[in-house]
Amino acid sequence: MKAVWKGFFQRGLMFAWGGPFIMAIVWASLQGAGTLQTLTVNEAVLGVMSMTVMAFIAAGVSIVYQIESLPKAFAALIHGAVLYVDYLGFYLLNGWLPLNRIWSFTLIFAAGFFAIWLVIYLVSRKKAKKMNDLLNRK
Repeated sequence: MKAVWKGFFQRGLMFAWGGPFIMAIVWASLQGAGTLQTLTVNEAVLGVMSMTVMAFIAAGVSIVYQIESLPKAFAALIHGAVLYVDYLGFYLLNGWLPLNRIWSFTLIFAAGFFAIWLVIYLVSRKKAKKMNDLLNRK
C-alpha cells in the first residue's frame, strides 16, 4: 500500500503543473474572445491553486490501474468516481458550474469517460489479438 501512495504522489507532482498552464490558456482565450474582462486577485489565486490540486488528483488517481489485486473494471470505476468528484467539486468551488447544470455535467462527464475507455478497450483488444495471432503462428 505504501507503494500505491508513493506512486499517487509521484504522478500527481509530475502533472500538477498542467492545471495552471491549461487555466492560463483558457483565460487568455476567453479574454481574446471578449468574454472575460478582468479577474480579481482572489479569483486568479483560487483558479490557479484549485487547478493545481485538481491536476494533482487527476494524475495521481491513475495509480489504481497499477494495483494488481483490483479488477480493471473496478479500477476504472474508482478512477471515474474520483475524477467526477474532483472536477465537480472544484468547478462548484470556483463558480464555473451553476448548480442547475450538475445533471448536464454528470451526463457529459459519464459519456466522455465511457467513450474514452471504450476506445482504449478496443485498441487494447486489437493489439492483444494481433500479438496472439503472431504467437500462434510461431
